[in-house]
Amino acid sequence: MQSGLTPFDLTALRFMVAGALVLPFAKAWWPRHLPLHAILAMSIFGPGALYNILMYFGLKGSSAAYGGAFANGSLPIFTILLGLLFARRVPSWQQLVAVLILLVGAVLVAVPGMRAGGNNVASAIGFFLAASAVLSIYFVGVKHWQVEARQALVLVSVPNALVFLPVWFFFLPSTMQDAPWTTILLQAAFQGLGPGFLAVILFSISVRSLGPTPSAGLAAAVPASATLLAIPILSEIPTTIEWIGMAIVTAGLVLLLGGGQPETRSLSK
Repeated sequence: MQSGLTPFDLTALRFMVAGALVLPFAKAWWPRHLPLHAILAMSIFGPGALYNILMYFGLKGSSAAYGGAFANGSLPIFTILLGLLFARRVPSWQQLVAVLILLVGAVLVAVPGMRAGGNNVASAIGFFLAASAVLSIYFVGVKHWQVEARQALVLVSVPNALVFLPVWFFFLPSTMQDAPWTTILLQAAFQGLGPGFLAVILFSISVRSLGPTPSAGLAAAVPASATLLAIPILSEIPTTIEWIGMAIVTAGLVLLLGGGQPETRSLSK
């Protein structure tokens, strides 16, 4: 967010790269067995343009710590609620407790970063929660429709590239022309290859293997993993409260992943 590019520019760079990589395989990988509403849900609510823009606007109004705590920390909560409402999947008490522990740990890890505040923290939290709700729909959909990794990749990358890029080019504000080429290339490589390509594949594999709720719980560990990575990369030593938060997150993950699959239990049984 310190690159000087607009949220729309960052989203465009993501789908320029991911879309170009996946487009040659779109016909072979397209999930023809899925109904139209499933295709629309995967394309709109996946880690595509809508999710990205919500996250970027949240990051413009607050410190990144808020994004880790609220966007990632609330993801398993939304996933459980959606599974209960639409798929009639009932989580176990052990998983509910684990999700609560994860949320507490994520907030504790984010406390030092939250103290940096931001220009508009309240609206930023709203953006983060909306982004979390959007991605949870995708998580539940991947499991429900058994979407394979390459199918998820084409469903997210190609429609978002074809729809968003023309809208961005003709109508949305951009600072691309003023940004250094080094910044543009760095962001294109990171956004396109990381979240735009690899993350979509890994999300799909995780959700199909573990289920939506455990996968969302692992996403809630993002703040803790980022804090650990900051030790060797940025030479930033965690504070006491961050260490406590990471320990709590670890305990929550162990409890969640050892709690069985809530996806196998339904209200009808």
